[in-house]
Amino acid sequence: MSLVELARYGTRVEADLARLALDSEGIEAVILDAEANSFFGGGGLISVRLMVLDDDVADARTILNG
Repeated sequence: MSLVELARYGTRVEADLARLALDSEGIEAVILDAEANSFFGGGGLISVRLMVLDDDVADARTILNG
């Protein structure tokens, strides 16, 4: 299994809300690039990436788009 990018967000807060929605449904997710985003002021210059296992992509998309 490997991590794949599920979505990109302009701020860590948005990414964390999505991560928490997935977590509440039993899907583990991690956030990448939050520090780089914060370094540049969180203005979307560097996106915060939400990553899930490749086996969970379809279910995770359903949850976030639901």
